[in-house]
Amino acid sequence: MISAVTLAPRKRRLGLYWDMQAANYTTGPVKAFVEAVQRRLGRPILLIWDRLGAHRSAARQWREEGNDRIAVAFLPAYAPDLNPAEQVWGHTKWSDLANFLPAGLEELGAAIDGSLGALACEPHLLRSFFKASGLTLE
Repeated sequence: MISAVTLAPRKRRLGLYWDMQAANYTTGPVKAFVEAVQRRLGRPILLIWDRLGAHRSAARQWREEGNDRIAVAFLPAYAPDLNPAEQVWGHTKWSDLANFLPAGLEELGAAIDGSLGALACEPHLLRSFFKASGLTLE
């Protein structure tokens, strides 16, 4: 699973993007996801990321490629509480899917997709995830 919580710079509109795949997200799929989000938004983006190896590798590759449409800033090490995306996953796991027992991976994927789809339509909840992280939206 991978996700991005977005904030439009002027209108302060929040968005939620996500993707699922069977294998772990390595540098290539991480880059593809972020580049797809950036194309969808249609403007340069600033990523605020944790220090996952695939994140560091993707950032290094964008720098080496001279990609000026994607800038990266890293959160301090071991600080998941500062990451609004962690709040998204916490809400999905401990609220929407609490006590959910899927019959298999396909059912689990559909339930996660449904939870995130509903969450994407709840800007007040997305704002609360920023507030819980201590980050401001200004």
